[in-house]
This record gives sequence, structure tokens and C-alpha cells, in this order.
Amino acid sequence: MFPHSRTAALGWMGVRPGSIVFVAFILGITLLAAGARAETRPGEEAKTAFTIGLIPERNVFKQMERYTPLAEYLSRKTGLDVKLKIFLRYEKIIDGFVSMRMDGVFFGSLTYVLAHEQIGVRVLVRPERLDGSSFYHGLVFVRKDSGIKHVAEMRGKRFAFVDPASAAGFLLPLVYLRSHGVKDYKSYLGETYFTGTNEDAVYDVLNGKADIGAAKNSVFWEMAAADKRIREELKILTRSPDMPETALAVRKDLNPQVGLAIRDALLQMQSDPLGRTVLEGLGMRRFIPTSDADYAPVISYLHQIGYSPKNYHFPAE
Repeated sequence: MFPHSRTAALGWMGVRPGSIVFVAFILGITLLAAGARAETRPGEEAKTAFTIGLIPERNVFKQMERYTPLAEYLSRKTGLDVKLKIFLRYEKIIDGFVSMRMDGVFFGSLTYVLAHEQIGVRVLVRPERLDGSSFYHGLVFVRKDSGIKHVAEMRGKRFAFVDPASAAGFLLPLVYLRSHGVKDYKSYLGETYFTGTNEDAVYDVLNGKADIGAAKNSVFWEMAAADKRIREELKILTRSPDMPETALAVRKDLNPQVGLAIRDALLQMQSDPLGRTVLEGLGMRRFIPTSDADYAPVISYLHQIGYSPKNYHFPAE
């Protein structure tokens, strides 16, 4: 969590006000800002770039379209030049975060746990949806006419996972299968594959490409509201415990003042008419503070399949 004052923020980074390091820190920021201004054309004020990555929960074009008003809002409120980039696969997020020198990412719960352990990212906020919930859970589902009611009837069937780095779309079904005695899902099931998005996992089962699927509940029910076949033709077999909604986390060496500016702008959106409009477009009521303690269910899930955030590896497809 970020402290609420700039002085506290510097202390959080290990910089004591009044020290030589403190003076050097302020001087460094001043020089960087001056350097940025020197590159702008006369009459223009430089904006510090801030790049946010998005995970492919939905179709990538829809995801960019949904989040663009938020990036524009943050640019307006913070004076930063906020840009968006989208990852095509969940498991590429950690490598991409580093290689593309991103400042923040809206991480899924599993990818945040892994990124926090491996590269030290820090979570800031997560959204609260219009119904007041700020957690999600995973669903395992089948067609109602499939005849599948239990794990025993899944032997030899086709399972559509979302991504190896998806808690809802991969960890949940693994734990579900493990709890019913299935340790090697690949030899038990007839075919397994990763769809890349929650939407595709739902549609693949709905349209008969797969027999069983797993996906995030918020995406599942949003799709069901738009397509009545989902509610009429699919049946949910189980759900996971609640896990934190997709949350914004930033790199560990981010200027603390920038982190505070982004965090405060998000936490105050619901008090601003323009901010409320942007939130409504995202299906959100507001953003709320988030801490590492909120991710305990994800770590528990990892332990149930024999892993920890330190040693989890993405399975080969």
C-alpha cells in the first residue's frame, strides 16, 4: 500500500527527509523533468509517459476500447501521458512487463501473486463493480445436454482452459480435478487446450467445440446477459473461492509521487462527474485500496496443487 503523504512516500522508499540521499532524490527528479521539457517543442509542456498493460480477459479489441477512456481520464487528472498496451497471452505478462518497461499492469490474481514474488510489483487498487463486489470467482461449466454431472464423467472429454496463468480459467479446474482424485489431468481428459480469453472458453463449450470449460464469473454472467443461450444451455458444476478482481500494480522502482498520483486519481473517481461516467462505462462503481493480504486464496490454491509463488511454472500447451 502507498502512504498518503509525499514525505511518507519517500520514507517508504527508504529516503529520509533532510538527508543527503533526500536532496539527491529531489535533484534527480528535477533534472529528469528538466530533461523531458528540453525535448518538447516551444510552447508545449512535457508529459511523463506512464504505460499500463492489460490482460486479455476479453477480446483484445474490446479490452482496449473499454480501458481507453480510463487512460484518457488519468492523463487529464495526473498530467501524465497514460498509454495502454495489451498482452495477447496471460503468461507473457511478467516477461513483457520487464522487456517493454511498463509502469503498471491490471494484473489478474494469479499473475499478480507471481509478479509480486518474481519482480516485486506492488498492488495499488482494484475495482468495485456496480453490484458492490470487488472479488471474483472461477466457474467450471458444461452444456446441459452433455450428460456430465461429476468428474467421473469427464474422463476422455475435451476441456477448454483459459490460460496457464489464469486463476479462474486454470487453477480452479486443476484444484477441482485434484479434489476428486485426478492428479494427471492430461492423461485423464481426452483433450485440453487454452482458449486465450474467458469469452472464447464460454463460447467453445456453448458451441460444442469443448465439453467442459472454465472461466471468470463476471465475464460469464456479462456474456449471459447479452446471449440468452448461455443461461439456457450451460450448467455450472462448481466455483472457486473469491479472489481479488483484476488490480492495478506498479513496478517496484516507480517514482513514489507518480504512484501516489495514479492511486489517488483512481480512488477519487467516483467523486468526479467525468470519473463516474468512465467508471460506469467499465461496469465499475469505484476503485478501492488493495493489499497483498487479499491474495491469500490464490496462494492457497497454488499450495493445493503442489506449488508456491516461487516455484510455479506454466505448463506446456
